[in-house]
Formats: sequence, structure tokens, C-alpha cells
Amino acid sequence: MEKGLSRLPLNPMRVFAVASRHRTFTAAAQELGVTQVAISRQIALLEDYLGVQLYDRDGRSARLTDIGRAFGQEIAEHFDGLETATARLLDLEKANTLHLRVYPSVAHFWLLPRLARFTDQHPGLRVRMDTRVTPLDFRGTQLDVAIQLGTGPWREARSRVLFEERVDVVCAPEYSARLGPFAKVQDVARGALLHSRYRRRAWETWAAQQNVGIDHLTGIEYDSSLLTYSAAAQGFGLAIGQVDLLAGELAAGRLVAPLDQPILTGQAFHVVWPTTLSVSTKTRRFIDWLLKESGQSPEFFRKLG
Repeated sequence: MEKGLSRLPLNPMRVFAVASRHRTFTAAAQELGVTQVAISRQIALLEDYLGVQLYDRDGRSARLTDIGRAFGQEIAEHFDGLETATARLLDLEKANTLHLRVYPSVAHFWLLPRLARFTDQHPGLRVRMDTRVTPLDFRGTQLDVAIQLGTGPWREARSRVLFEERVDVVCAPEYSARLGPFAKVQDVARGALLHSRYRRRAWETWAAQQNVGIDHLTGIEYDSSLLTYSAAAQGFGLAIGQVDLLAGELAAGRLVAPLDQPILTGQAFHVVWPTTLSVSTKTRRFIDWLLKESGQSPEFFRKLG
């Protein structure tokens, strides 16, 4: 039966290529992190596939046959080539990829609509986004930079403010027409309150600043602000919207801010980068681009004169 390339036993061949460089299966097993039995089993599978004997086995010892020695040298060169090509590709990927931690809502509403401007300016660079909502710690990660909401500082990191967090009540225009008008802050009591899991006190904070009493414990909670804003746009109720993130939604009329009374929360969106490592050129360019998009002065590439 003809054996096609798609059926090549690549794992047994790789094991044999490693084993043929060593005097014993023990040394090969240590390099690959497996047992001697596993090495022997993989080589037996390859011998069965090829129909030739690669090792002479005498009791508890095994020696390469002449055929095995020649075959091992030849395929080892190919596996070395594969490892070299893979390492080269990974180095290129690392050099051209910027790893960013960013909230899903910031990525969706603020960053992605702008990101083409960065990639147009730097066509060789790619931005890979990590959208997990977890405490920021650059240690033990591949993160180059992050966009975070807070007051700072962050551990072993520097930061710059991108823009202050401003919030207002938002909803679908149809919802406002049906249950409104929401002309005064007291009117929100007529609506269903929508909450975000990671901003669970948003309504409480808003009510305290507006000096209005509402039952902020009622309503529906969603796992992310992205889902909360989507629910608001589809007419499920009222949300505390981060108006600078939602500028596009408000301009397009998918959301409205019926009260039109934005307030500052005291927090801000920051660009944050680690101080434990030198900041790469790609990261510096991205940080300066974020600052420019936010109307801030650059951090790294200041124009002279």
C-alpha cells in the first residue's frame, strides 16, 4: 500500500531523530521529557511503518543499525530546519505584534473605530487584544500595554490619563419615548435599571452625585458593560453610560441621553505600561498614538523645535 505524506508518523520520526543523536534512550527521554518506554514504543511504531530495523536490540541495550544511523542523520536535518523556521516565524510575530489589555467596551466602542488609523501609519504592526477583566499585573504576562479605568497608580507601571470618565443616563430612543419623558433626574424611577457586573455601583454613585433617591438595587445585571449598553440600545431599560465611549452610539441615535446631564466620576481611563522592562519602539508609538487620539501630548516622540 502506498503511504502518502498525510500519513507520515511525524511524532515517531521526531522521537527517532532525537534518539539517534544520543547514545541511549535515557538521554533522549530526558531531552523530550518522556519515559524510556515511550521512546522505545515510538521507535517501534516507526520501524513498523518503514518495514526496516532501525536499532539492533540485545537484551537491555539498543544500537543504531547502519540504515538507522543514515536515516537519523537525514531526518534530523529536516527537523532542525523546521525548528529554525518556526523560531524565525515566532520572532517575527513577536516583533510585529503588540499585546494590549483592554476592556471589551473600550475595545468595541472607542478603540476599534480608531484603530485603522494606527495600522495605516504602521502597516507592519498588529495589535492583539486581551479583554479579560482582571486586576492588572504585568508580571508573568506578555502584555506590552493596557488601557485601564481608575485613579492609579498601578504596580511597577507608569500611566498617562487618556480621558476622564463622564457618565450619564442612556437608553434607546424608543424606550425614552415610551416610558419618558425623562426630563428630571427623579424621572428615572419610572425606568428599569440596567447594571454592569464590574460597575455594580454606577447607579449608586450617579444617584449620590445627583442627590436623588432611587432603588439602585433593583434591575437587571449583565456580565459586561458591552452587554449592558447593547441591552439599553435594544430597549430593555436605562443604563449609566460612559458618554465618551458611547459618542458614536449617541451621534448615530442608537442611544440617547434624555437628561443630558453628564457628570464626572473622579476616575479616568489611563494608558498603562510596565517599568520592569524597557519600552519597545512599537509600544512607545502605540502609547503616543493613544494619547494623540485622546487629545493629549505625546509621551515619547515629542517634536523638536
